[in-house]
Amino acid sequence: MGLDITVMIADWSWLGEVPPRERLPRLRNAWYADETGLWNHDAPVVEGDWEWPRGPNSAFFAIYEFLHTCGSFKAHFWAGQRWESVRDHVDPLVRAELDTLLLGLIWVGLDGEAQHMDPGFFSDDPSVYGLLLARSPDGVRELAATWERVRPRLDRMQGAFTEHAADPEGWVGIFGAFTDLLAEWGHVLTEAARRGWGIVGLSE
Repeated sequence: MGLDITVMIADWSWLGEVPPRERLPRLRNAWYADETGLWNHDAPVVEGDWEWPRGPNSAFFAIYEFLHTCGSFKAHFWAGQRWESVRDHVDPLVRAELDTLLLGLIWVGLDGEAQHMDPGFFSDDPSVYGLLLARSPDGVRELAATWERVRPRLDRMQGAFTEHAADPEGWVGIFGAFTDLLAEWGHVLTEAARRGWGIVGLSE
């Protein structure tokens, strides 16, 4: 079946009103609540945009629906794999910035051990289920600034991507798909940074 991911932006001050062990349940309970309208399966799914909940917690979180992923983590995983294939062939400045961006969000790194979480806010208990990504407002601002620096330089790596990473039949296998996914992450980071919120990625 594969790993899924739901990416949310969330108000850290609202989550911080409860102890660390209660913060993830608080977010999950707000997300699962019937009054959000998020579980109305008759409603059309808007890809490439935000889903804002209704109800008493509507001011505290929102979900971003990535294009063409159907909620699967595969596109994000393969973006990291494509990056591994091309990173040695791009400008060192682009390499450094994209390393920082992708290590902060979805790429496990060359040693496979990158953690996509700022410590201490949620419970650090390794048995906590389904928490894939947790970036604080400070971490979000840093990643958003990284995105703004690297965004104008992405086109410079098209030739290297086509030569070393392209797989037209695979996930994120063409340069446009790779940069489109990065742009969506940039959109998530920009909105979270604008609000002073954090980012959470959950697997259910």
